[in-house]
Amino acid sequence: MTDSSPQSNPNAVPGATDIPAAAEGQQQQEQRRGRGDRDGRRGDRRGGRRGQERDSEWQERVVQIRRVSKTVKGGKKMSFRAIVVVGNEKGQVGVGVGKAGDVIGAVRKGVADGKKHLVKVPLTRHNSIPTLSNGRDGAASVLIRPAAPGTGVIAGGSIRTVLELAGIKNVLAKRLGSKTPLNNARAAMVALSLLRTHKETAKERGISLEQIYS
Repeated sequence: MTDSSPQSNPNAVPGATDIPAAAEGQQQQEQRRGRGDRDGRRGDRRGGRRGQERDSEWQERVVQIRRVSKTVKGGKKMSFRAIVVVGNEKGQVGVGVGKAGDVIGAVRKGVADGKKHLVKVPLTRHNSIPTLSNGRDGAASVLIRPAAPGTGVIAGGSIRTVLELAGIKNVLAKRLGSKTPLNNARAAMVALSLLRTHKETAKERGISLEQIYS
């Protein structure tokens, strides 16, 4: 008599009924993970593009790079100091200082430091400043005053760099004290931070805007 029970074939492909439910659930979880990884990579790409767009709005200019030394126990430790001005030409500007063993690292630290010390500058419709301002930092003193359209940026050194990256197109500036680039740049930042619009001044003094113009 022949055996009616089916013989097991090692090369046979199992059917859907032969796959346990736990294995099916594991396959579904792996598929979901694969979709999640793809979505995460897409999100990272989008986030990277947005970060690049935000970074492209900012401009960086190196004002000065100097080689400095620090006396330590074994002798002198040499490094580089970079003064960097960061701005978006839309009313925001900052001055940063970075020190590192190489120039690239010093500039990178200066850019990061400048973005931490940003100043909001009120601009008029002619890309000038609303009022006269005077700023001091150490022995440096900087005077800035508004100018008529078409005047341009009348300034020099690090003060000019700060004003240009702030988005100011018509302004008169004068250096009255020290010639040090870092002190002059910081004095210009102090002068810009003291600027107020006519509306803000009227609100602080508790009077109407017409009384200021009269």
